[in-house]
Amino acid sequence: MTIKPASAEHYGRLIDIWTSAVQATHHFLATEDFLYFQSIIAEQFFPQVQLFGLWDEAGVLQGFTGTAEDMLEMLFVAADAHGKGYGKTLLHFAINTLHIRRVDVNEQNETATGFYLSQGFSVQSRSEKDGMGKDYPILHLALD
Repeated sequence: MTIKPASAEHYGRLIDIWTSAVQATHHFLATEDFLYFQSIIAEQFFPQVQLFGLWDEAGVLQGFTGTAEDMLEMLFVAADAHGKGYGKTLLHFAINTLHIRRVDVNEQNETATGFYLSQGFSVQSRSEKDGMGKDYPILHLALD
């Protein structure tokens, strides 16, 4: 597997990965909110982060991470590639190479919360609303 920078030419596949991952893990997300986020992710969120993709041995882009300073802003793996260690590989890359120390996670996404806690993060605080002001509680995590 290879991790390298992702750019605008990869946005179509990144959106496909995001869509499949969110549909598989964010069951709490209202349909209208899902569609809203899906419509703005490439235009509003991707340009604000440093994007890296993970390509498998066959050369297929299977996951990506987006960071800003010491914050992991996004980490998504294609739903059909879950359980293959790609998320852990991307996270360790972000920690060791990009020096991230913090991540926010939807409290209702118990799988993601458990994943980050198992990788050395701990809950620092909680917000009632997400960064867009929507009623999705956020856990603010940091590396111990």
